[in-house]
Amino acid sequence: MKVYRSLVIIIIILAAAIYITLPNSPGIHGIGIDRDFTTHLGLDLVGGIQALLEADLPADQVIDQASMTTAKTIVENRVNGLGGLNEAVVQQAGDRRIVVEIPGETDPEHALATVKQTGLLEFVDLSALPVEEAAAMQGSIIQTDFTVSESSPLTTTAVYHTIMTGKDIKNVNVTTSQASQQYQVAFELNEEGTTIFGNFTSAHIGQVLAIVLDKQVISAPRIDSAITGGRGVITGRFTLDEANQLAIQLRYGSLPIPLKVVTSQSVGPTLGQDSLNKSLVAGAIGLSVVILYMAFFYRLPGIVADLALVCYALITFALFKFIPVTLTLPGIAGFVLSIGMAVDANVLIFERLKEELREGKQLSVAIDQGWSRAWSSIRDSNFSTLITCAILFWFGNTFGASIVKGFSLTLAIGVLVSMFTAIIVSRTFLHVILDRVNIREHKAWFGI
Repeated sequence: MKVYRSLVIIIIILAAAIYITLPNSPGIHGIGIDRDFTTHLGLDLVGGIQALLEADLPADQVIDQASMTTAKTIVENRVNGLGGLNEAVVQQAGDRRIVVEIPGETDPEHALATVKQTGLLEFVDLSALPVEEAAAMQGSIIQTDFTVSESSPLTTTAVYHTIMTGKDIKNVNVTTSQASQQYQVAFELNEEGTTIFGNFTSAHIGQVLAIVLDKQVISAPRIDSAITGGRGVITGRFTLDEANQLAIQLRYGSLPIPLKVVTSQSVGPTLGQDSLNKSLVAGAIGLSVVILYMAFFYRLPGIVADLALVCYALITFALFKFIPVTLTLPGIAGFVLSIGMAVDANVLIFERLKEELREGKQLSVAIDQGWSRAWSSIRDSNFSTLITCAILFWFGNTFGASIVKGFSLTLAIGVLVSMFTAIIVSRTFLHVILDRVNIREHKAWFGI
């Protein structure tokens, strides 16, 4: 009965894996879950942009690592907001650099401009100027009393007074004006911002409040009435792309430190597709050779192992889509290598199985004892591989080496699944299929 309980569990897991790996899997939408299952491909497979960003500050200045962590999070939010084909990869590299990979992005200048811009939004009081002169300042660079400096985040060297900054914005979206059909950026303020904005606009009706992004005036509207509801719009004759870019910057906050692009490169989708096709062919050939070898050398147990190997491949790929894991060429290499690890466990079990059968033991007993004697070798070899994967993952995560990180992650997942298939799947299949076989009448089926 224990064998059949294990078989039921395996069938349930395989059914879930097949559902997830279907090319057009509908995902899960209901019972509080809203999840699609898609294959996430890396930069080297679908093309895109890779860039190295660095803090744009003097080399001898110590950078607060909390600020770098915040900058990394904001950059990650911004690039994911660009709407590429796959999830972006953003990693901190060292003390002052950030590696950015944006799969599927085809406009590098637009993407990098959105990523590196400081994004400091200020609402600046221009009430001291005549309305015509203040309105004419759109596009001008001005100095305000809220500036990012090397020594302190706040200085008081300003000419114009900042009423509030973008930190008081709660929500932001792109809309169109009903009158002119021009694109504009609508924003909603938090409670503190609503109070500040309401008090200022109430006291300065008919005067100008400039909206300034990174010290450049992007809009200089006149206050026609008090705005006390905490909602407003930013106008500035935007194109759709410009409005979206501004919305992304405001939605995900301003960078605590300025960034500059050290290096950048674009990978064409044609090259990526060619690499993907060759990887799939190589993987199919490797898997086919292994399946044929196991069937030829170990006969009936080898065919059972092939079934377990197919289960291994389905479960592993389902995990890649479920987690999800962004697959790169090194990641695919790690997966292919883990196939060898899965086969290695079965080889150890079957060699032990042959020894037990040669001693004249019953098949069901030989299966259990063969597995038990092989387990210590399987455990030690797989755990040593997992330790190596952990070291490689730490190295890749610490120094921004996404190639190493992807390889170690897929290899580790593959090793863990291979241990499951060796411990549970192969053993269960062997009992279900072979327990009723008379070994004395069919020795050739077992290669003995």
